[in-house]
Amino acid sequence: MDLKIANKTALITGSTQGIGFETARKLLQEGVNVIINGRNEKKVNDAVSKLKNEFPKGKIIGITADLKDNIGCNKLISKIPHIDILINNLGIFEPKEFKDITEQEWLHMFNVNVMSGVRLAQHYLSSMINENWGRIIFISSESAIQIPKEMIHYGMTKTAQISVSRGIAELTRGTNVTSNAILLGPSKSEGVVQFIEEFAQQNNLTFEEVEKDFFKNVRPTSLIQRFAQVEEDANMIVYIASALSSATNGAILRADGGVIQSAF
Repeated sequence: MDLKIANKTALITGSTQGIGFETARKLLQEGVNVIINGRNEKKVNDAVSKLKNEFPKGKIIGITADLKDNIGCNKLISKIPHIDILINNLGIFEPKEFKDITEQEWLHMFNVNVMSGVRLAQHYLSSMINENWGRIIFISSESAIQIPKEMIHYGMTKTAQISVSRGIAELTRGTNVTSNAILLGPSKSEGVVQFIEEFAQQNNLTFEEVEKDFFKNVRPTSLIQRFAQVEEDANMIVYIASALSSATNGAILRADGGVIQSAF
């Protein structure tokens, strides 16, 4: 299927691995020019190198910038002043008891997960409106709806992304620019795999045993009863980034494995 976005330029934040990296791969398959972003220069260079090996004719740029504050965001914007597709994928998470979350940790989580996307959208939206084409996508989570008691600060940021996304959509009325949020479920990204493997090793369990217990006791409402593959997440993201999703705007979309127990 031709998604009709060849030669568009896409920025995917937090894309040196996992969902962001797989999204970059699928966009390159569609002929999109891709900008990889991360805060670690080696990881950025490695990700770009892998993609160039797979897509030797692809246009791939790597930008090392920590988007937790204005300094990092402005650094990225100064190097890439214009894009067609903004995918706010950058996100951090940390299981922690509510009583132990410090004010600094609340603010850090909010700055990384929410304000990074806000700052970039504030810059890129105007040119998208002027050119009458653009896609802004916030990668949220099922945790935005069903706030996890073990990560309340994380859930708060995912809910905030939904509000920001819908608000931006209101500014696109009558244009071919869209803004949407995608709720992903528990996914088999590198960060999650590392966390599960460490937990499994500490408790003398296998990955499969921990995964089974997780979906039995922590996310029992999941309908697929497994971690989603990053390819499955990327499929949804790339479609919403495409020209074919032109009638989808201001929406909350799901690729959550059925975790959210609601039709709406």
